[in-house]
Amino acid sequence: MATNTRAMDCTPDDVFRVLGNGWLYPAWVVGASRMRDVDEAWPSPGAELHHSFGVWPALLDDTTQMKEWDPPHRAVLRARGWPVGEAKVTIRVRSLSSGCLVRIDEDPVKGPATVVPRFLTTPMLRWRNAETLQRLAYLAEGKAG
Repeated sequence: MATNTRAMDCTPDDVFRVLGNGWLYPAWVVGASRMRDVDEAWPSPGAELHHSFGVWPALLDDTTQMKEWDPPHRAVLRARGWPVGEAKVTIRVRSLSSGCLVRIDEDPVKGPATVVPRFLTTPMLRWRNAETLQRLAYLAEGKAG
């Protein structure tokens, strides 16, 4: 499992406002390139985001499903990105005296990424999720306008 944390200059509610807007998914998730649809029930458990990942012309369509939604503390998603596979992504947020601390854990759970040794996948996931948290902070802190 790959774990990243980042202190943000915003409230946990600000973070969950971004997470709760499915249309913003490609703005903060590295690799997601466009949204095709967002279930009307998003972010309720079981609801899905219909997204694409990659770059044109090699775009692949897939989905991410909300498994748990407990704002302003925790969200658990099942991110699909076939042919790479699927991952369980847990986002935890806690208040700090000034702002909040956001932690993201990503664990491959299905597909080819589960058979690649962790010492190879974990550094790649940590690198990607450092940028993911940077983008999430940009949106949650209101720097995107």
